[in-house]
Amino acid sequence: MMYLLLRSGVIALMLVTTSGCAKLGYYTQAIGGQLEILVKRRSIPALLDDPDTAPELKARLSPILEMRAFASEELGLPDNKSYRTYVDLKRPYVVWNVFAAPEFSLEPVDWCFLFAGCISYRGYFSERDAQKFANKLAQDNYDVYVAGISAYSTLGWFHDPMLNTMLRRTEPEIAGLIFHELAHQVVYVRDHTEFNESFALTVELEGIKRWLAAKGSADQFQKYLVRKKRRGEFIQLVMKLRDQLDEIYARETGDDKKRAAKQQAFIGIRQDYRELKKNWGGYTSYDAWFARDLNNAYLVSVGLYNQYVPAFQALLSQHNGDLKAFYGAVEELSQLSKAKRAEKLQSLQATSSP
Repeated sequence: MMYLLLRSGVIALMLVTTSGCAKLGYYTQAIGGQLEILVKRRSIPALLDDPDTAPELKARLSPILEMRAFASEELGLPDNKSYRTYVDLKRPYVVWNVFAAPEFSLEPVDWCFLFAGCISYRGYFSERDAQKFANKLAQDNYDVYVAGISAYSTLGWFHDPMLNTMLRRTEPEIAGLIFHELAHQVVYVRDHTEFNESFALTVELEGIKRWLAAKGSADQFQKYLVRKKRRGEFIQLVMKLRDQLDEIYARETGDDKKRAAKQQAFIGIRQDYRELKKNWGGYTSYDAWFARDLNNAYLVSVGLYNQYVPAFQALLSQHNGDLKAFYGAVEELSQLSKAKRAEKLQSLQATSSP
């Protein structure tokens, strides 16, 4: 226990904001939430051998160790104790992230932390606390969005466990989640959320493709390709809306006219989505996304994870799918200034396939 308490001090340092404006209560909930996860970890092999482990849980956990081995042996991801233990948090999400953006801008609000740097969301282990913080931001006329998150990475500071919140997904999605979070341990750049998340998502997508090719059935792989195509079409729709809103916000008009045009753009994307769905054969997975009240913060949450994926995929293609060489190239990008890095990524984006 003393070891855990000492390590929790590291979390405190990770959470200290450079501006000093965050309250002690935020640090307390963050330390307490991480400590809860650390003390509840149980070895997955031990759980699989335990006759008291529920059969349903054994069935969900049994592929995890194989996925974890594949991540290191085939994808070159860190070979450590992460995702070899399990924690049941008795709740649907591990954290709730608060995203915020000004009413007439798609530039997200950033919060800065000592080791993690500035990131474009703020996480809470309590949904109530996250919503309370979001309400304060809304009172200051920010667009806000609170997202339940099923997994996150401590960037190698701790051995992250599998969580019950992660097991609600399909097996390929669980594998992808492991690949995604381990990718954050390979390369992580302070103050550049879009870079970090797009890189991790690229590793996730490539990892799922290789996992299914090696371990899955032909049917699973075909279903994955269909879902990937639909996901790409959804992202294109959202990015089209972002471009449209950028143009609206840049206009030399009054706020009322911008506000009306913004709402008209939201009506338009819902119409576009209904047209898109006609080719999806009844697929409804994105209905819930469009059912919510759309705002800038909601769109930011999509852009952060997808903005540079085509660029990273182009970089991987330039290295003929060699992940080791790809990681090296990404590490080189991480050493550039943020402006130069963004310029390189935009250049790569221009070479990517549509």
